Amino acid sequence: MSARMVSPRVAPRWIAGAFVGSVLGMLSATPAFAAKDAVMAVYSTFTTLDPYDSNDTLSQAASKSFYQGLFGLDKDMKLVNVLADSYEASKDGLTYTIKLKKGIKFHDGTTFDAAAVKANLDRVTNPANKLKRYTLFNRVAKTDVVDANTVKVTLKEPFSPFINVLAHPSAVMISPAALQKYGKDIAFHPVGTGPFEFVEWKQPDHLKGKKFAGYWKTGYPKIDTITWKPVVDNNTRAAIMQTGEADFAFSIPFEQAAVLKSSPKVDLIAAPSIIQRYLTMNTMVKPFNDPKVRQAINYAINKEALAKVAFAGYAVPAEGVVPHGVDYAEKLGPWPYDPAKARALLKEAGYPNGFETTLWSAYNHTTAQKVIQFVQQQLQQVGIKAQVQALEAGQRVEKVESVPKPEDAGVRIYYVGWSSSTGESDWALRPLLASESMPPKLLNTAYYKNEQVDADIAGALRTTDRGEKARLYKDAQERIWKDAPWAFLVTEKVLFARSKRMSGAYVMPDGSFNFDEIDIKQ
Repeated sequence: MSARMVSPRVAPRWIAGAFVGSVLGMLSATPAFAAKDAVMAVYSTFTTLDPYDSNDTLSQAASKSFYQGLFGLDKDMKLVNVLADSYEASKDGLTYTIKLKKGIKFHDGTTFDAAAVKANLDRVTNPANKLKRYTLFNRVAKTDVVDANTVKVTLKEPFSPFINVLAHPSAVMISPAALQKYGKDIAFHPVGTGPFEFVEWKQPDHLKGKKFAGYWKTGYPKIDTITWKPVVDNNTRAAIMQTGEADFAFSIPFEQAAVLKSSPKVDLIAAPSIIQRYLTMNTMVKPFNDPKVRQAINYAINKEALAKVAFAGYAVPAEGVVPHGVDYAEKLGPWPYDPAKARALLKEAGYPNGFETTLWSAYNHTTAQKVIQFVQQQLQQVGIKAQVQALEAGQRVEKVESVPKPEDAGVRIYYVGWSSSTGESDWALRPLLASESMPPKLLNTAYYKNEQVDADIAGALRTTDRGEKARLYKDAQERIWKDAPWAFLVTEKVLFARSKRMSGAYVMPDGSFNFDEIDIKQ
Protein backbone atom coordinates (compact mmCIF):
# COMPACT_ATOMS: atom_id res chain seq x y z
CA MET A 1 0.00 0.00 0.00
CA SER A 2 1.69 3.07 -0.49
CA ALA A 3 -0.53 2.55 2.25
CA ARG A 4 -1.06 0.26 5.18
CA MET A 5 -2.55 -3.06 4.15
CA VAL A 6 -5.69 -3.44 6.22
CA SER A 7 -7.94 -6.48 6.02
CA PRO A 8 -11.43 -6.96 7.45
CA ARG A 9 -12.08 -8.92 10.57
CA VAL A 10 -13.97 -12.16 10.27
CA ALA A 11 -17.60 -12.07 11.40
CA PRO A 12 -18.98 -14.64 13.86
CA ARG A 13 -20.20 -17.79 12.10
CA TRP A 14 -23.90 -17.07 12.66
CA ILE A 15 -23.50 -13.61 11.12
CA ALA A 16 -21.45 -15.01 8.26
CA GLY A 17 -24.08 -17.64 7.51
CA ALA A 18 -26.87 -15.11 7.44
CA PHE A 19 -24.81 -12.80 5.26
CA VAL A 20 -24.05 -15.59 2.79
CA GLY A 21 -27.76 -16.13 2.30
CA SER A 22 -28.37 -12.42 1.96
CA VAL A 23 -25.63 -11.90 -0.64
CA LEU A 24 -26.54 -14.97 -2.66
CA GLY A 25 -30.15 -13.86 -2.60
CA MET A 26 -29.21 -10.44 -3.94
CA LEU A 27 -26.99 -11.89 -6.61
CA SER A 28 -29.51 -14.47 -7.75
CA ALA A 29 -32.27 -11.87 -8.00
CA THR A 30 -30.66 -10.63 -11.23
CA PRO A 31 -28.77 -12.49 -13.94
CA ALA A 32 -25.41 -13.51 -12.53
CA PHE A 33 -23.49 -12.41 -15.60
CA ALA A 34 -24.09 -10.17 -18.59
CA ALA A 35 -22.81 -11.30 -21.99
CA LYS A 36 -19.30 -10.76 -20.73
CA ASP A 37 -19.60 -9.32 -17.23
CA ALA A 38 -16.75 -9.90 -14.82
CA VAL A 39 -17.86 -9.93 -11.17
CA MET A 40 -14.98 -9.02 -8.86
CA ALA A 41 -15.49 -9.76 -5.15
CA VAL A 42 -13.23 -7.67 -2.91
CA TYR A 43 -12.58 -7.51 0.81
CA SER A 44 -13.88 -4.05 1.66
CA THR A 45 -16.07 -1.19 0.55
CA PHE A 46 -14.59 1.68 -1.45
CA THR A 47 -13.91 5.03 0.17
CA THR A 48 -13.74 7.20 -2.95
CA LEU A 49 -13.26 7.09 -6.72
CA ASP A 50 -10.85 10.02 -6.61
CA PRO A 51 -7.44 8.30 -6.36
CA TYR A 52 -5.74 11.56 -5.40
CA ASP A 53 -7.90 11.68 -2.29
CA SER A 54 -7.53 8.05 -1.26
CA ASN A 55 -5.16 6.33 1.13
CA ASP A 56 -6.37 2.79 0.55
CA THR A 57 -5.01 0.45 -2.08
CA LEU A 58 -8.38 -1.15 -2.82
CA SER A 59 -10.18 2.04 -3.84
CA GLN A 60 -7.29 2.96 -6.10
CA ALA A 61 -7.27 -0.55 -7.58
CA ALA A 62 -10.96 -0.41 -8.51
CA SER A 63 -10.48 3.09 -9.93
CA LYS A 64 -8.14 1.55 -12.52
CA SER A 65 -11.33 0.52 -14.31
CA PHE A 66 -11.78 4.15 -15.30
CA TYR A 67 -8.39 5.79 -14.94
CA GLN A 68 -4.83 5.53 -16.17
CA GLY A 69 -1.67 7.43 -15.34
CA LEU A 70 1.28 8.62 -17.36
CA PHE A 71 3.30 5.64 -16.15
CA GLY A 72 2.52 2.36 -14.46
CA LEU A 73 4.09 -0.77 -13.02
CA ASP A 74 4.01 -4.26 -14.51
CA LYS A 75 3.56 -7.56 -12.69
CA ASP A 76 7.20 -7.39 -11.58
CA MET A 77 6.83 -3.78 -10.34
CA LYS A 78 8.94 -2.47 -13.23
CA LEU A 79 8.16 0.92 -14.75
CA VAL A 80 6.15 0.99 -17.99
CA ASN A 81 4.86 3.84 -20.12
CA VAL A 82 1.08 4.18 -20.18
CA LEU A 83 -0.22 7.56 -21.35
CA ALA A 84 3.33 8.87 -21.58
CA ASP A 85 5.46 7.99 -24.59
CA SER A 86 8.84 8.90 -23.05
CA TYR A 87 10.54 11.26 -20.62
CA GLU A 88 13.85 13.03 -20.07
CA ALA A 89 15.27 14.27 -16.78
CA SER A 90 17.64 17.22 -16.56
CA LYS A 91 21.14 16.61 -15.22
CA ASP A 92 20.37 18.59 -12.07
CA GLY A 93 17.30 16.43 -11.41
CA LEU A 94 14.96 19.41 -11.28
CA THR A 95 13.01 19.18 -14.52
CA TYR A 96 11.24 16.29 -16.25
CA THR A 97 10.09 16.69 -19.84
CA ILE A 98 7.40 14.15 -20.68
CA LYS A 99 6.20 13.29 -24.17
CA LEU A 100 2.60 12.10 -24.35
CA LYS A 101 0.86 9.55 -26.54
CA LYS A 102 -1.36 11.12 -29.20
CA GLY A 103 -4.96 10.52 -30.18
CA ILE A 104 -6.30 9.58 -26.75
CA LYS A 105 -9.70 10.74 -25.53
CA PHE A 106 -11.30 10.84 -22.11
CA HIS A 107 -14.67 9.15 -21.67
CA ASP A 108 -16.44 12.50 -22.07
CA GLY A 109 -14.75 13.20 -25.39
CA THR A 110 -12.19 15.64 -23.99
CA THR A 111 -8.75 15.30 -25.59
CA PHE A 112 -5.95 13.97 -23.42
CA ASP A 113 -3.04 16.39 -23.82
CA ALA A 114 -0.44 18.40 -21.93
CA ALA A 115 -3.10 20.79 -20.64
CA ALA A 116 -4.88 17.83 -19.03
CA VAL A 117 -1.67 16.74 -17.30
CA LYS A 118 -1.13 20.26 -16.02
CA ALA A 119 -4.70 20.46 -14.70
CA ASN A 120 -4.26 17.25 -12.71
CA LEU A 121 -0.85 18.10 -11.27
CA ASP A 122 -1.93 21.67 -10.45
CA ARG A 123 -4.91 20.25 -8.58
CA VAL A 124 -3.00 17.77 -6.40
CA THR A 125 -0.12 20.17 -5.68
CA ASN A 126 -2.45 22.93 -4.47
CA PRO A 127 -2.53 22.54 -0.67
CA ALA A 128 -5.87 24.36 -0.55
CA ASN A 129 -7.49 21.30 -2.14
CA LYS A 130 -6.41 19.20 0.87
CA LEU A 131 -6.09 15.99 -1.13
CA LYS A 132 -4.75 13.00 0.77
CA ARG A 133 -2.01 12.34 -1.79
CA TYR A 134 -0.63 15.88 -1.62
CA THR A 135 2.48 14.66 0.21
CA LEU A 136 3.41 12.41 -2.72
CA PHE A 137 3.45 15.38 -5.10
CA ASN A 138 4.41 18.34 -2.90
CA ARG A 139 7.90 18.57 -4.42
CA VAL A 140 6.41 19.78 -7.71
CA ALA A 141 7.04 23.52 -8.12
CA LYS A 142 5.18 23.99 -11.39
CA THR A 143 3.89 22.23 -14.48
CA ASP A 144 4.19 23.88 -17.89
CA VAL A 145 2.64 23.04 -21.25
CA VAL A 146 5.44 22.97 -23.85
CA ASP A 147 3.13 21.96 -26.68
CA ALA A 148 0.00 19.84 -27.02
CA ASN A 149 1.90 16.60 -26.48
CA THR A 150 4.74 17.75 -24.23
CA VAL A 151 4.67 18.76 -20.59
CA LYS A 152 7.53 19.99 -18.40
CA VAL A 153 7.44 19.44 -14.65
CA THR A 154 9.81 21.48 -12.47
CA LEU A 155 10.58 20.29 -8.95
CA LYS A 156 11.43 22.38 -5.90
CA GLU A 157 14.40 20.11 -5.21
CA PRO A 158 15.89 17.00 -6.79
CA PHE A 159 13.65 13.98 -6.17
CA SER A 160 14.93 10.92 -7.99
CA PRO A 161 11.83 8.68 -7.45
CA PHE A 162 9.61 11.22 -9.25
CA ILE A 163 8.73 9.01 -12.23
CA ASN A 164 7.95 6.16 -9.82
CA VAL A 165 5.61 8.54 -8.02
CA LEU A 166 3.89 9.19 -11.35
CA ALA A 167 3.46 5.40 -11.62
CA HIS A 168 1.72 5.21 -8.24
CA PRO A 169 -1.93 4.06 -8.48
CA SER A 170 -3.10 7.47 -7.25
CA ALA A 171 -1.37 9.38 -10.07
CA VAL A 172 -4.14 9.19 -12.66
CA MET A 173 -5.32 11.54 -15.38
CA ILE A 174 -8.84 12.89 -14.82
CA SER A 175 -10.72 14.76 -17.53
CA PRO A 176 -10.24 18.51 -16.92
CA ALA A 177 -13.79 19.09 -18.16
CA ALA A 178 -15.10 16.60 -15.59
CA LEU A 179 -13.05 18.23 -12.83
CA GLN A 180 -14.61 21.56 -13.71
CA LYS A 181 -18.10 20.07 -13.96
CA TYR A 182 -18.13 17.97 -10.79
CA GLY A 183 -15.61 19.67 -8.49
CA LYS A 184 -15.25 17.65 -5.29
CA ASP A 185 -18.00 15.33 -6.52
CA ILE A 186 -15.52 13.87 -9.00
CA ALA A 187 -15.12 11.27 -6.25
CA PHE A 188 -18.49 9.88 -7.39
CA HIS A 189 -18.20 10.55 -11.14
CA PRO A 190 -14.92 9.15 -12.50
CA VAL A 191 -14.03 10.27 -16.02
CA GLY A 192 -10.69 8.99 -17.30
CA THR A 193 -9.04 7.33 -20.28
CA GLY A 194 -9.33 3.78 -18.92
CA PRO A 195 -10.90 0.71 -20.53
CA PHE A 196 -14.27 1.13 -18.82
CA GLU A 197 -16.53 4.13 -18.42
CA PHE A 198 -18.51 4.70 -15.27
CA VAL A 199 -22.05 3.30 -15.01
CA GLU A 200 -23.00 3.45 -11.33
CA TRP A 201 -21.77 3.20 -7.78
CA LYS A 202 -24.37 1.98 -5.34
CA GLN A 203 -22.68 2.05 -1.96
CA PRO A 204 -21.94 -0.34 -0.40
CA ASP A 205 -23.41 -2.89 -2.82
CA HIS A 206 -21.49 -2.56 -6.08
CA LEU A 207 -19.51 -0.43 -8.52
CA LYS A 208 -20.03 -0.95 -12.26
CA GLY A 209 -18.30 0.09 -15.47
CA LYS A 210 -19.03 -0.64 -19.11
CA LYS A 211 -16.73 -1.07 -22.09
CA PHE A 212 -15.47 2.29 -23.36
CA ALA A 213 -16.12 2.25 -27.10
CA GLY A 214 -13.48 4.93 -27.71
CA TYR A 215 -10.69 3.22 -25.80
CA TRP A 216 -7.31 3.93 -27.34
CA LYS A 217 -6.05 0.34 -27.22
CA THR A 218 -7.59 -1.37 -30.26
CA GLY A 219 -9.47 -4.57 -29.40
CA TYR A 220 -9.72 -3.80 -25.70
CA PRO A 221 -11.31 -4.30 -23.28
CA LYS A 222 -12.33 -7.82 -24.18
CA ILE A 223 -15.34 -7.86 -21.85
CA ASP A 224 -18.53 -5.78 -21.84
CA THR A 225 -18.84 -4.81 -18.19
CA ILE A 226 -16.97 -5.06 -14.93
CA THR A 227 -18.78 -5.18 -11.59
CA TRP A 228 -16.92 -4.70 -8.31
CA LYS A 229 -18.71 -6.34 -5.39
CA PRO A 230 -17.50 -5.51 -1.85
CA VAL A 231 -17.99 -8.68 0.22
CA VAL A 232 -16.58 -7.86 3.62
CA ASP A 233 -17.10 -11.24 5.24
CA ASN A 234 -14.24 -13.65 4.50
CA ASN A 235 -16.38 -16.79 4.46
CA THR A 236 -18.93 -15.24 2.09
CA ARG A 237 -16.25 -14.10 -0.31
CA ALA A 238 -14.93 -17.65 -0.56
CA ALA A 239 -18.45 -19.09 -0.82
CA ILE A 240 -19.53 -17.03 -3.82
CA MET A 241 -16.46 -18.16 -5.73
CA GLN A 242 -17.52 -21.78 -5.22
CA THR A 243 -21.08 -21.09 -6.36
CA GLY A 244 -19.92 -19.21 -9.44
CA GLU A 245 -21.52 -15.94 -8.36
CA ALA A 246 -18.17 -14.18 -8.73
CA ASP A 247 -15.31 -14.60 -11.18
CA PHE A 248 -12.55 -13.15 -9.04
CA ALA A 249 -12.01 -12.75 -5.30
CA PHE A 250 -9.33 -11.00 -3.27
CA SER A 251 -8.25 -11.41 -0.63
CA ILE A 252 -8.74 -15.08 0.12
CA PRO A 253 -8.56 -15.91 3.83
CA PHE A 254 -5.69 -18.28 4.40
CA GLU A 255 -7.93 -20.68 6.30
CA GLN A 256 -10.15 -21.05 3.20
CA ALA A 257 -7.30 -21.79 0.81
CA ALA A 258 -7.51 -25.58 1.01
CA VAL A 259 -11.24 -25.59 0.24
CA LEU A 260 -10.93 -23.37 -2.82
CA LYS A 261 -7.84 -25.20 -4.04
CA SER A 262 -9.92 -28.35 -4.42
CA SER A 263 -12.80 -26.63 -6.26
CA PRO A 264 -13.23 -27.67 -9.92
CA LYS A 265 -14.55 -24.19 -10.79
CA VAL A 266 -11.75 -22.12 -9.30
CA ASP A 267 -8.06 -21.45 -9.76
CA LEU A 268 -6.44 -20.49 -6.47
CA ILE A 269 -3.38 -18.40 -7.19
CA ALA A 270 -0.57 -17.45 -4.83
CA ALA A 271 1.90 -14.90 -6.14
CA PRO A 272 4.89 -13.03 -4.71
CA SER A 273 4.17 -9.70 -3.09
CA ILE A 274 5.96 -6.69 -1.65
CA ILE A 275 3.70 -6.71 1.41
CA GLN A 276 6.07 -6.87 4.37
CA ARG A 277 4.93 -7.74 7.90
CA TYR A 278 7.02 -6.69 10.90
CA LEU A 279 7.05 -5.59 14.53
CA THR A 280 8.20 -2.06 15.31
CA MET A 281 9.82 -1.47 18.70
CA ASN A 282 9.76 1.95 20.34
CA THR A 283 13.47 2.74 20.37
CA MET A 284 12.98 5.84 22.55
CA VAL A 285 11.97 3.93 25.69
CA LYS A 286 13.48 1.18 27.82
CA PRO A 287 14.18 -1.63 27.19
CA PHE A 288 13.87 -1.10 23.42
CA ASN A 289 16.41 1.71 23.37
CA ASP A 290 19.03 -1.05 23.67
CA PRO A 291 19.81 -2.68 20.29
CA LYS A 292 20.68 -5.94 22.08
CA VAL A 293 17.07 -6.22 23.24
CA ARG A 294 15.77 -5.56 19.74
CA GLN A 295 18.17 -8.08 18.27
CA ALA A 296 17.10 -10.61 20.91
CA ILE A 297 13.48 -10.27 19.82
CA ASN A 298 14.51 -10.94 16.21
CA TYR A 299 16.30 -14.11 17.30
CA ALA A 300 13.37 -15.18 19.50
CA ILE A 301 10.79 -15.54 16.70
CA ASN A 302 10.67 -18.57 14.40
CA LYS A 303 9.63 -16.96 11.11
CA GLU A 304 9.26 -20.27 9.25
CA ALA A 305 6.83 -21.51 11.88
CA LEU A 306 5.00 -18.17 11.89
CA ALA A 307 4.47 -18.42 8.13
CA LYS A 308 2.91 -21.86 8.58
CA VAL A 309 0.82 -21.11 11.66
CA ALA A 310 -0.63 -17.70 10.78
CA PHE A 311 -0.37 -17.60 6.98
CA ALA A 312 -1.01 -21.28 6.12
CA GLY A 313 2.35 -21.30 4.35
CA TYR A 314 1.50 -18.34 2.10
CA ALA A 315 4.38 -16.22 3.37
CA VAL A 316 8.18 -16.39 3.49
CA PRO A 317 10.60 -15.10 6.13
CA ALA A 318 11.59 -11.47 5.54
CA GLU A 319 14.99 -11.28 3.89
CA GLY A 320 15.62 -7.58 4.30
CA VAL A 321 14.28 -4.20 5.30
CA VAL A 322 12.81 -3.75 1.83
CA PRO A 323 11.15 -6.81 0.24
CA HIS A 324 12.36 -8.35 -2.99
CA GLY A 325 10.55 -6.82 -5.95
CA VAL A 326 11.05 -3.23 -4.82
CA ASP A 327 13.77 -1.39 -6.71
CA TYR A 328 17.03 -1.13 -4.70
CA ALA A 329 15.99 -3.83 -2.22
CA GLU A 330 18.92 -5.60 -0.52
CA LYS A 331 18.82 -9.23 0.61
CA LEU A 332 20.30 -9.30 4.12
CA GLY A 333 18.77 -12.25 5.95
CA PRO A 334 16.52 -13.63 7.22
CA TRP A 335 17.30 -13.29 10.91
CA PRO A 336 17.87 -16.85 12.20
CA TYR A 337 15.72 -18.40 14.89
CA ASP A 338 18.00 -18.80 17.91
CA PRO A 339 16.25 -18.55 21.31
CA ALA A 340 19.49 -19.33 23.15
CA LYS A 341 21.13 -16.34 21.47
CA ALA A 342 18.07 -14.25 22.35
CA ARG A 343 18.34 -15.16 26.04
CA ALA A 344 22.09 -14.43 26.03
CA LEU A 345 21.54 -10.98 24.51
CA LEU A 346 18.81 -10.17 27.03
CA LYS A 347 21.21 -11.13 29.84
CA GLU A 348 23.93 -8.89 28.36
CA ALA A 349 21.43 -6.05 28.20
CA GLY A 350 20.61 -6.45 31.90
CA TYR A 351 17.39 -8.45 31.57
CA PRO A 352 18.37 -12.03 32.55
CA ASN A 353 14.79 -12.74 33.62
CA GLY A 354 13.20 -10.91 30.70
CA PHE A 355 10.65 -8.12 31.18
CA GLU A 356 6.99 -7.23 30.71
CA THR A 357 5.65 -5.18 27.81
CA THR A 358 2.70 -4.70 25.47
CA LEU A 359 2.22 -5.95 21.92
CA TRP A 360 -0.37 -4.14 19.81
CA SER A 361 -1.59 -5.09 16.36
CA ALA A 362 -2.62 -2.56 13.72
CA TYR A 363 -5.36 -4.99 12.64
CA ASN A 364 -7.93 -7.17 14.37
CA HIS A 365 -8.65 -9.78 11.68
CA THR A 366 -8.05 -13.50 12.08
CA THR A 367 -4.55 -13.61 10.61
CA ALA A 368 -3.33 -10.73 12.77
CA GLN A 369 -4.77 -12.39 15.87
CA LYS A 370 -2.82 -15.53 15.03
CA VAL A 371 0.37 -13.54 14.47
CA ILE A 372 0.33 -11.71 17.79
CA GLN A 373 -0.63 -14.84 19.73
CA PHE A 374 2.25 -16.73 18.10
CA VAL A 375 4.69 -13.92 18.81
CA GLN A 376 3.45 -13.70 22.40
CA GLN A 377 4.23 -17.41 22.89
CA GLN A 378 7.66 -17.08 21.27
CA LEU A 379 8.64 -14.11 23.45
CA GLN A 380 7.42 -15.94 26.55
CA GLN A 381 10.00 -18.66 25.86
CA VAL A 382 12.85 -16.17 26.28
CA GLY A 383 11.29 -14.49 29.34
CA ILE A 384 9.44 -11.57 27.70
CA LYS A 385 5.84 -11.37 28.89
CA ALA A 386 3.76 -9.40 26.39
CA GLN A 387 0.14 -8.38 26.85
CA VAL A 388 -1.46 -8.42 23.40
CA GLN A 389 -4.18 -6.20 21.96
CA ALA A 390 -5.56 -6.09 18.43
CA LEU A 391 -6.60 -2.51 17.75
CA GLU A 392 -9.73 -1.32 15.97
CA ALA A 393 -9.12 1.22 13.22
CA GLY A 394 -10.13 4.13 15.43
CA GLN A 395 -7.90 2.93 18.25
CA ARG A 396 -4.99 2.58 15.85
CA VAL A 397 -5.35 6.16 14.66
CA GLU A 398 -5.73 7.54 18.19
CA LYS A 399 -3.15 5.45 20.06
CA VAL A 400 -0.46 5.13 17.40
CA GLU A 401 -0.77 7.29 14.30
CA SER A 402 -2.01 10.58 15.79
CA VAL A 403 0.15 10.86 18.90
CA PRO A 404 1.45 14.47 18.76
CA LYS A 405 4.83 13.98 20.49
CA PRO A 406 7.21 11.01 20.58
CA GLU A 407 7.46 11.21 24.38
CA ASP A 408 3.68 10.72 24.61
CA ALA A 409 3.68 7.50 22.58
CA GLY A 410 2.24 4.50 24.39
CA VAL A 411 3.25 2.06 21.66
CA ARG A 412 5.91 -0.49 22.60
CA ILE A 413 5.88 -3.50 20.24
CA TYR A 414 3.57 -3.00 17.26
CA TYR A 415 2.56 -5.47 14.54
CA VAL A 416 1.92 -3.80 11.20
CA GLY A 417 2.62 -4.08 7.46
CA TRP A 418 3.45 -1.98 4.40
CA SER A 419 3.80 -2.15 0.65
CA SER A 420 5.62 0.39 -1.48
CA SER A 421 3.20 1.08 -4.32
CA THR A 422 5.73 3.24 -6.14
CA GLY A 423 7.88 0.13 -6.60
CA GLU A 424 10.91 2.03 -5.32
CA SER A 425 12.84 1.94 -2.04
CA ASP A 426 12.19 5.56 -1.15
CA TRP A 427 8.56 4.82 -0.31
CA ALA A 428 9.60 1.66 1.56
CA LEU A 429 12.11 3.49 3.78
CA ARG A 430 11.36 7.19 4.18
CA PRO A 431 7.77 6.97 5.56
CA LEU A 432 8.73 4.23 8.01
CA LEU A 433 12.33 4.75 9.11
CA ALA A 434 13.43 8.34 8.50
CA SER A 435 13.48 10.37 11.72
CA GLU A 436 11.36 13.06 10.03
CA SER A 437 8.56 10.50 9.63
CA MET A 438 7.62 9.90 13.26
CA PRO A 439 3.88 10.13 14.00
CA PRO A 440 1.75 12.09 13.46
CA LYS A 441 3.55 13.06 10.23
CA LEU A 442 4.07 9.56 8.89
CA LEU A 443 4.54 6.04 10.26
CA ASN A 444 7.95 5.66 11.89
CA THR A 445 6.33 3.95 14.87
CA ALA A 446 9.72 2.62 16.01
CA TYR A 447 10.67 6.28 16.63
CA TYR A 448 13.92 5.27 15.02
CA LYS A 449 16.65 7.82 14.42
CA ASN A 450 20.00 7.12 12.81
CA GLU A 451 21.70 10.19 11.39
CA GLN A 452 23.57 8.25 8.73
CA VAL A 453 20.39 6.47 7.63
CA ASP A 454 18.68 9.87 7.37
CA ALA A 455 21.60 11.17 5.32
CA ASP A 456 21.51 8.11 3.04
CA ILE A 457 17.78 8.47 2.40
CA ALA A 458 18.08 12.20 1.73
CA GLY A 459 21.10 11.67 -0.51
CA ALA A 460 19.33 9.00 -2.54
CA LEU A 461 16.52 11.46 -3.25
CA ARG A 462 18.93 14.07 -4.57
CA THR A 463 21.19 12.02 -6.80
CA THR A 464 20.42 11.20 -10.42
CA ASP A 465 23.23 8.61 -10.55
CA ARG A 466 21.76 5.12 -10.24
CA GLY A 467 24.99 3.61 -8.94
CA GLU A 468 25.29 6.21 -6.20
CA LYS A 469 21.65 5.79 -5.32
CA ALA A 470 22.09 2.02 -5.01
CA ARG A 471 25.12 2.55 -2.74
CA LEU A 472 23.19 4.89 -0.45
CA TYR A 473 20.15 2.63 -0.19
CA LYS A 474 22.39 -0.38 0.46
CA ASP A 475 24.16 1.41 3.30
CA ALA A 476 20.84 2.54 4.82
CA GLN A 477 19.34 -0.96 4.71
CA GLU A 478 22.43 -2.59 6.21
CA ARG A 479 22.46 -0.11 9.09
CA ILE A 480 18.74 -0.58 9.74
CA TRP A 481 19.09 -4.37 9.65
CA LYS A 482 21.87 -4.23 12.23
CA ASP A 483 20.10 -1.65 14.43
CA ALA A 484 16.93 -3.80 14.32
CA PRO A 485 14.29 -1.16 15.09
CA TRP A 486 11.91 -3.81 13.77
CA ALA A 487 11.54 -7.51 14.23
CA PHE A 488 11.55 -8.55 10.58
CA LEU A 489 8.84 -11.19 10.22
CA VAL A 490 7.53 -12.27 6.80
CA THR A 491 6.70 -11.16 3.31
CA GLU A 492 3.19 -12.29 2.44
CA LYS A 493 2.13 -13.88 -0.79
CA VAL A 494 -0.96 -12.43 -2.42
CA LEU A 495 -3.67 -15.08 -2.51
CA PHE A 496 -6.59 -14.70 -4.85
CA ALA A 497 -9.18 -16.85 -6.58
CA ARG A 498 -10.19 -16.68 -10.23
CA SER A 499 -12.91 -18.67 -11.97
CA LYS A 500 -11.70 -21.01 -14.68
CA ARG A 501 -13.75 -19.06 -17.21
CA MET A 502 -11.73 -15.89 -16.52
CA SER A 503 -8.26 -15.03 -17.73
CA GLY A 504 -6.02 -11.97 -17.74
CA ALA A 505 -6.75 -10.62 -14.25
CA TYR A 506 -4.31 -10.87 -11.38
CA VAL A 507 -3.22 -9.22 -8.15
CA MET A 508 -0.15 -7.01 -8.31
CA PRO A 509 2.68 -7.45 -5.78
CA ASP A 510 1.49 -4.35 -3.89
CA GLY A 511 -2.07 -5.70 -3.49
CA SER A 512 -3.44 -3.69 -6.40
CA PHE A 513 -4.88 -5.27 -9.57
CA ASN A 514 -4.06 -5.63 -13.22
CA PHE A 515 -6.90 -6.47 -15.58
CA ASP A 516 -5.62 -5.07 -18.88
CA GLU A 517 -6.05 -8.49 -20.54
CA ILE A 518 -9.19 -9.56 -18.69
CA ASP A 519 -11.47 -11.89 -20.62
CA ILE A 520 -14.37 -14.28 -20.00
CA LYS A 521 -14.94 -17.58 -21.80
CA GLN A 522 -18.49 -18.04 -23.06
